[in-house]
Amino acid sequence: MTVISIIVIVVIVLLIILAIALYNGLVRLNQRVDEAWSDITVQLKRRYDLIPNLVNTVKGYAKHEKTVFEDVTKARTQAINSNSVKETAKAENQFSQTLKSLFAVAENYPDLKASENFRELQAELTDTEDKIQAARRFYNNEVKDFNTRRQTFPTRIFAKRLHFDHDREYFELDEGASQAVSEPVEVNFNN
Repeated sequence: MTVISIIVIVVIVLLIILAIALYNGLVRLNQRVDEAWSDITVQLKRRYDLIPNLVNTVKGYAKHEKTVFEDVTKARTQAINSNSVKETAKAENQFSQTLKSLFAVAENYPDLKASENFRELQAELTDTEDKIQAARRFYNNEVKDFNTRRQTFPTRIFAKRLHFDHDREYFELDEGASQAVSEPVEVNFNN
């Protein structure tokens, strides 16, 4: 074997090792993004499960507010059935707006605000909203790490060939929806 063939073999072996390391790193980060998204869906499901109880509690006091209940139910269904990160964010924005209107209705009923069941549901919803925000921050951080790794040299050269040819989407709420999510949580029902 000549010196040139040894150098070529060494370079090829190094490139193979580099490709394996890059691939494994991208797979690891991709899995972390998927795991972080799973955390979000768990918290969203928890919130979706709380909503029927909350709606039924408010219904008992505000029977004539039928459209609000229908809107909340419809928005909840759309959010549950969303498939992509973008669809989920859009559905969550709408869902947050309908929750805001539900809490606005609740403000008009002092007996409802005093109800222990309603206060417990409101506390659970507050806790769930906090967990959703934490899961969203974690997910977006993992997406940032993945996208950064995928776009930096030398990974960028190999990423497309390794079938990591697109960035992952961030889970971002509209500014108005973000405020809508926090507003019902901050309503003081003890006045």
